[in-house]
Amino acid sequence: MRVLQTVHDPIFQKKQTHNIIDRFFLPYIRDERDLPFIYLCLKLTFLVIPIAVLLFTPLFTGWQWWAVAAVYTVLVLYFAGPYTLMLHNTSHRRMFKKEYNFANHYIPWVLAPFMGQTPETYFSHHIGMHHVENNLHDDKSSTMKYQRDSFVDFCKYFFSFLFIGVAELAVYFKRKNLPKLFKMVVRGETLYILFVIAMGFIHLQATLYVLILPLLIVRFSMMSGNWGQHAFIDPETPENNYRNSITCINHFYNRHCFNDGYHIGHHLKPNMHWTDMPLDFQQNQHVYAKENAVVFEGLDYTAVWFNLMLKRYDNLAEHFVNLGDRFKSKEEIIEMLKYRTRKIV
Repeated sequence: MRVLQTVHDPIFQKKQTHNIIDRFFLPYIRDERDLPFIYLCLKLTFLVIPIAVLLFTPLFTGWQWWAVAAVYTVLVLYFAGPYTLMLHNTSHRRMFKKEYNFANHYIPWVLAPFMGQTPETYFSHHIGMHHVENNLHDDKSSTMKYQRDSFVDFCKYFFSFLFIGVAELAVYFKRKNLPKLFKMVVRGETLYILFVIAMGFIHLQATLYVLILPLLIVRFSMMSGNWGQHAFIDPETPENNYRNSITCINHFYNRHCFNDGYHIGHHLKPNMHWTDMPLDFQQNQHVYAKENAVVFEGLDYTAVWFNLMLKRYDNLAEHFVNLGDRFKSKEEIIEMLKYRTRKIV
């Protein structure tokens, strides 16, 4: 177990001077702190998309095509996390000002298919359902009913989401009488499927690598990530955000993916800007300790998921942050973590 000393995840540092790109985009965006999203959009637009387009052309054949496809796959693996968290943040807080609202469709509609996302489904699922239901039983991505250190149960969870998750989401919105969100899911998924079919007739191999493979990778990543985020649930108070989510600090993942490790803080304050999360956590450490929150240092959600699949509670306990000196031994931490991964029916 660890004693927290310093949090060094990224916070906002105002630039003394702005370059030409900053000066061009600042009048259009709502918050200067979102400039990193502009640069990520530019990288995806001028690096990833052109390579994807090349794979559909006859310019490359044989081993050359496979070499370009390998480069594309590496880029998707590298950018999928930052893109998904940019999509996440801009779903909560729109990036462009109201008068330029059309530009807010660029991330979920133009970039999404190249980054393993279907248009509007993420917004509908995350904003319209997940935050509302808070990982409880009506949450279609809830982890409660699974044994959360079981690979078999994770496979049930993942394949259920992969094959019927979108249909369940549409039924949820229909049942809750939320026609706008229902329309968004059906429209986004239908148009994506039609787009994939059309591109398959143009170049089936490229379609598999550019559109299908990233979708499978990202959906697995999102489900294993959500599993890690909501693995340690107190069965006595599963609705308590401090006790149904976790926080991961001081890891490269937070620098790469806009402080996504602060999941407890995000559920408590969904519209809090990602650059404010480290300070908010530090200011409220005493509350996290009082609420017996699970905080890890030096792990991200994938590592948490992986350790759970291997039942490596010893490694999880090694990275556990003992806020408020709550636990006197590693064995006490392991016992608590095991208790909070049990299936809740």
